[in-house]
Amino acid sequence: MSTLPALVEDLTLILIVAGVVTLLFKRLKQPLVLGYIVAGFLVSPHMPYISSVVDEANIHTWADIGVMFLLFSLGLDFSFKKIVKMGAAPVIATVTVIFFMMTLGVCAGYAFGWNKMDCIFLGGMLAMSSTTIIYKAFDDLGLRQQKFAGMVMSVLILEDILAIVMMVMLSAIASDKGADSGQMIGSVLQIVFFLVLWFVVGIFLIPMLLRYLRKLINNETMLIVSLGLCCLMAFISTQVGFSGAFGAFVMGSILAETVEAERIIRLVEPVKNLFGAIFFVSVGMLVDPKILDDYALPILALVLTILIGQAVFGTLAFVLSGQTLKSAVRCGFSMAQIGEFSFIIASLGMSLGVISDFLNPVIVAVSVITTFLTPYMIKAAIPCYGFLEKRLPKNWVLRLNRLTTSHSSSHQEQNHWKQLIKAMTVNTVVYTILSIAVTAVMLTVFLPLMRRLIAVSWVANLVTGLLTVMVISPFLRAMIMKKNHSEEFKALWTANRVNRLPLIFTILVRVAIGVAFIFYICHRLSGFSNAILISLGVAGIALIVISRTIKHRSIQMERRFILNLRSRDIEAQVHGHKRPLYEGHLLDRDVHIADFEVPYDSLWIGQTLKELALRQKYGVDVSSILRANRRINIPDGNSVIFPGDKLQVIGSDDQLSAFGKALATELYEEDENMEQREMKLRRMVIGGTSIFVGLTLKESGIRDKYNCMVVGLEEGKENLSQVAPDYRFRQGDILWVVGEEKSLEALFE
Repeated sequence: MSTLPALVEDLTLILIVAGVVTLLFKRLKQPLVLGYIVAGFLVSPHMPYISSVVDEANIHTWADIGVMFLLFSLGLDFSFKKIVKMGAAPVIATVTVIFFMMTLGVCAGYAFGWNKMDCIFLGGMLAMSSTTIIYKAFDDLGLRQQKFAGMVMSVLILEDILAIVMMVMLSAIASDKGADSGQMIGSVLQIVFFLVLWFVVGIFLIPMLLRYLRKLINNETMLIVSLGLCCLMAFISTQVGFSGAFGAFVMGSILAETVEAERIIRLVEPVKNLFGAIFFVSVGMLVDPKILDDYALPILALVLTILIGQAVFGTLAFVLSGQTLKSAVRCGFSMAQIGEFSFIIASLGMSLGVISDFLNPVIVAVSVITTFLTPYMIKAAIPCYGFLEKRLPKNWVLRLNRLTTSHSSSHQEQNHWKQLIKAMTVNTVVYTILSIAVTAVMLTVFLPLMRRLIAVSWVANLVTGLLTVMVISPFLRAMIMKKNHSEEFKALWTANRVNRLPLIFTILVRVAIGVAFIFYICHRLSGFSNAILISLGVAGIALIVISRTIKHRSIQMERRFILNLRSRDIEAQVHGHKRPLYEGHLLDRDVHIADFEVPYDSLWIGQTLKELALRQKYGVDVSSILRANRRINIPDGNSVIFPGDKLQVIGSDDQLSAFGKALATELYEEDENMEQREMKLRRMVIGGTSIFVGLTLKESGIRDKYNCMVVGLEEGKENLSQVAPDYRFRQGDILWVVGEEKSLEALFE
């Protein structure tokens, strides 16, 4: 008697239980991710009352594949164009949130006496809010089209990107627990090298190849080619020392720039859903009730850490990014949970064998609790803002919560930001690379030479350190001070008070990089404590900035550098261009663009924009219609709505909410008797006593009275003959008629 392999038996059990549980969670309007976790718990060996999986090793192998495809799909949704369009605000908010939440996570781990790697990985897990859960909560609460929700989603996209980088860094730390600063810099340079290959080879070669082969590739081959490229990049990534998941994300990002991106996303989604479900089920299988009981206090503490930490530091991060106090509170409270990337980071730690067995179940429990609390945290944001508004000084509230007519970015202001950030980024990267190169040469070549010439080691270290700082000081000064007095910087500073915090933030980031260089040099050459080294770094940067000698050296070296490169673009970025300053017309703070998709059963389908009268009913304007591979900008009143159209609509939060509610509710009613209305094809013979004898097809009323249709007349030929409206039925005619069962019965009677 043949039997199924254990792998197939386990897959059968997983999918059946996951299907039942997720249907229940769908009915309860809860995220499906939680349903998968609960299903995993039910089929795990920790549940003795029902069947459990036979071979967990095979399930974990499939789960690794699931992680790879999840990140591949994330890469397909990622685009550098989106990141560039976001501007500086989401970047500032994301970096601030991740820094504070990682710090809280590490501190919480040390407070419970956990080991170093547990604390580091815990910090990474607590820093990652859940894109899936927040998106679902916004959708359920009808907030997805509101302006603050768009800001939250931008930050979540950046968090996902930084999570990929974090996974690479955590892998590097885990592979060598004694890694020093030099080895960490080496890991960063390896990432940069890999991403350069991504740009040079991937972005140009693969899109060009797909465009060339577009006519030869159908859906089946496109799916195979896409997954094959995903696995190929995952393999290459593991060969150069990174994780396969990182490589999968890279390939997804490459394919996202191709003309076939939408098609690939649609084809890959079922594969991602299958293997993603297996991954989340495997996460639930690791939940041990005994561990949850033993670690009930840490679980509660971590839940409070996330809720309070995101509410406080998340709000602070969004305030620093230029949001009003009200918007910042709503954004910060919305992100008070952890989800899929926390599980992926935990899975990484488990596969590397560097975190304790209890940490994964603890994180799952924390995620489940914070997920259930997410809607309540979002709803609590407005009352909390009201409390702050009453308690804070009025001038603080006015400055933090001024109307956006004073802080919305005009087109000119956005151009200033783009030019300034681009110039600062180029300057920082160039001078950082020069400083790294000089520091590496001084510490690897010059330091051994000085130690041979000077017998006293600390004197040799001191001389080397001072010379190294002196050589790189022009680079550090240029990195910190360039563009701080540019036309763009001045325009943004004077045009709007809200711009000042982000501008100061750009300076502080560059100062921190400069301090880090001096800290690293002193750390390599002395045995002082970190506090003293940081103080030396700050003092050194202050002296470099105020020194006129270093300023002149910096300008001279910069001019020589520009002359050697003979690059007009870099010269323009260094010296800047004068541009006219003017104020643009600013929009009200609630007015923004939101995307809506027309349901396939919408009552609006087939109607024109003029007939729908959206401006009169809801006060909104349709700026674009995205249909298949076409974009219809500024559609006129005669533009017809089709199923699946993506509408870009302009309006305030309230107007867009009303519009979205109408679009989602004005649908065709579900036909409860649809199965009974199946069409049947029957053969009908006109007898001598038939009432149709002598009547024409039009006079018979077969269509109008009986709701049936004559398909053709059987005359002994290979094909049926068509019946003209004026054809008169004769005795013995054989007709083929189509209609519903009840209609056919009435016709035959």
